[in-house]
Amino acid sequence: MAEGKATKLAEELGTVAAELGKFSPKVGGQFNVFLRHAFEDGALSAKNKRLMAMAAGIVRGCDWCIATHVKKALDAGATKEEILEACFVAIVMGGGPALAYSKVAMDAVEELSSK
Repeated sequence: MAEGKATKLAEELGTVAAELGKFSPKVGGQFNVFLRHAFEDGALSAKNKRLMAMAAGIVRGCDWCIATHVKKALDAGATKEEILEACFVAIVMGGGPALAYSKVAMDAVEELSSK
């Protein structure tokens, strides 16, 4: 399957984070360490944290965040149904614009779960 939009967005975000980490290990690098630890299993599972982050990305209207967290949620074992339910929560919190950005998540699920 050819690289799709979700894959490209997730890779772009990873590249930007890595470049900023190299440019400034004190700031960008530490932020990347913080991100890694923030999404580890704890009182909440990594999967649930990724679903929460995806929903926040939908509310904020960030295609890169949505694609990245859908990918990471799938990698952590999330199902299509769990991702779509998280979209509903985002729509409750973000209204009509979140409904529109849920399309990015839905497309990402279709693209990334077929790999």
